[in-house]
Amino acid sequence: MNRIRKTYKDLAVFQGEPFFSEKLHVGRPNIGDESILLERLQDILQRRWLTNDGPYVREMEEEICKLTGVKHCIAVNNATLGLEIAARSLDLKGEVIVPSFTFIATAHALQWLGIKPVFCDVDPQTHNIDPAKVEALISEQTTGIVGVHLWGRPCDIQTLTEIARKHDLKLLFDAAHAFGCSFEGRMLGNFGDAEVYSFHATKFLNSFEGGAIVTNDEQVAEKARALRNFGYDCSDNIAFAGTNGKMSEISAAMGLTGLASMDDFINVNSRNYLTYVAELANVPGIHVIDYDAKERNNYQYIILEIDEQKCGLKRDDLMKILYSENVLARRYFHPGCHRAGPYASDESYSNLDLPETERLSACVLALPNGTAVSENEIKDICQIIRVCVNHAEEIRSKLNYVLA
Repeated sequence: MNRIRKTYKDLAVFQGEPFFSEKLHVGRPNIGDESILLERLQDILQRRWLTNDGPYVREMEEEICKLTGVKHCIAVNNATLGLEIAARSLDLKGEVIVPSFTFIATAHALQWLGIKPVFCDVDPQTHNIDPAKVEALISEQTTGIVGVHLWGRPCDIQTLTEIARKHDLKLLFDAAHAFGCSFEGRMLGNFGDAEVYSFHATKFLNSFEGGAIVTNDEQVAEKARALRNFGYDCSDNIAFAGTNGKMSEISAAMGLTGLASMDDFINVNSRNYLTYVAELANVPGIHVIDYDAKERNNYQYIILEIDEQKCGLKRDDLMKILYSENVLARRYFHPGCHRAGPYASDESYSNLDLPETERLSACVLALPNGTAVSENEIKDICQIIRVCVNHAEEIRSKLNYVLA
C-alpha cells in the first residue's frame, strides 16, 4: 500500500477508491452450519411451536448448563431485558453500583426499574469496575453491585464478592461479552448471585437477538423464569408482575447452531487476534489489549488503546480514516454512561470524577473480528493504521491541529 495521498480531503488518506470495496464491520455475525440451521427452521415450521418455552429453547438452556457447569439457565429475548429480570429476581432497588465504562444498556436496565445507577470508575489495566473505588460509594440505599466482564475479561470477582458479603449486597455480573470465558478455570456464569449473557448478533455466540440469565441459586432461577413469562409460576398462578421476556424457537435454533460451531469461532477469533497483535506490535502508540492465555477466552473483541502523543493522531481521526477505507471501527464506549444524555442532564451526576472512564472513552477503538474477517483483510487493516501513524504529521497538518 504505497498510495498515500498528497492532498487530504474528507478525512481520507489514500488515493482513489476506498481500499476495501465492502464494509468491514466490528460486529459482523458468526454463523454456524447453515444447512443444520435451515433443518431446524423447517422443523419449527412443521411443529407449529414458535415460542412459549419450546423444545429448542429448553435444549439451548440445557446445553449452556452443560458447557458452563451452571445449574440454571433462563433464556430470554435479549440481554437488556435479562438484566432487568435478573435485577428484579434479586430484589434490587434504591441504588446499585455499576461501572460507567460499559454499554449503556447496563445502566438503562437499572434506570428502567427505578433503580439509581451509581457510577464507579474502572481499573486502567482491566477496564473493569475498580473494587478499590466501590466501597466508598456504598450508602444506606445501596442494594447491589453490577460488575461487567468487559471484552470477556473477568472482573476482580474475589474482591467484589468479599465487598458484597461484607455489606450484605447482591452481586450481579453483566457477562454480555463473556460467553465461553473463564475465571481461575471456572466458566463465567457461575459467580455472584446471577450473571447475564448476551446473544445479540454482534456477540461471539448469537441467536439473532437473545440472552440468558444464569445462576446457581434455585430461588433466583424460579423467580426469573416466572418474571420472563408475565409472572406465571410453574402452574397457572400469577405470582409476580412479570413481563414477556421469552426467547423464540427461531432464536434458539440459531443459538444451538452456533453452539455446535463454538470451537471453530474461537479458533478463528484467536488466529485473528494473534494476527492483529503481530501486525501492530511495532506501531508507536497502538496497544492491543491482552488476554490471559491461562483462561478460556472467546477473543471476540480486538481492542486498541490509542496513545495520541506517541502515535501522533487522535483516536477519532484514526477512526474516521478507517471509515473512509470502509473499515467500520468503533469507539467503545463513548461517552461513558455518566456522560450520556439521560444521566448527563441529571444534576446528581454532574460532579462525578471518573478519570479512567474519561481516558478510556477517549482512546479505545474496536477493530473488526469474527469468522467473516480474513487474515489478509486484517493485515490490510493494520497496514492502513501503519500508514496513518507513519504520516501522522502530514495528516495533522491537513487537519490543522497539533497535539496538546
